[in-house]
Amino acid sequence: MSIELGKARLEQDALAQLLGIKINDIQAGYACATMEVRQELLNGVGLTHGGAIFSLVDVVFAAASNSHGPVALALNVNINFLKATKAGALLTATAREENLTRKTGIYRLEVRDESGDVVALAEGLAYRPGSKQ
Repeated sequence: MSIELGKARLEQDALAQLLGIKINDIQAGYACATMEVRQELLNGVGLTHGGAIFSLVDVVFAAASNSHGPVALALNVNINFLKATKAGALLTATAREENLTRKTGIYRLEVRDESGDVVALAEGLAYRPGSKQ
């Protein structure tokens, strides 16, 4: 039931819709999403804008951290950009829960291109303000 709630919340994410981010899978502590890089997602030198990649990471992080039911909010995300991509690239992001406590969760976040190459690695810390578990 909490996974369905997480999906419903993401359907209300206007930025994810604007960027064309699609959630492919949500399980307890895990999520996967994709985004096709369009021309309007490029920076001034013709590469995928870091903000677009970060947004993909943020959406998949939100999906995984909210998969348990209680609202989870990002406290911190550290990201490393490892490979540049261009228009036409299909980026796939995954979030995997590494640690979950009553109030926090730590997630490993990866973005890969259609060749399986790592585009970005990140770590996210989520806060669960209403959790009573």
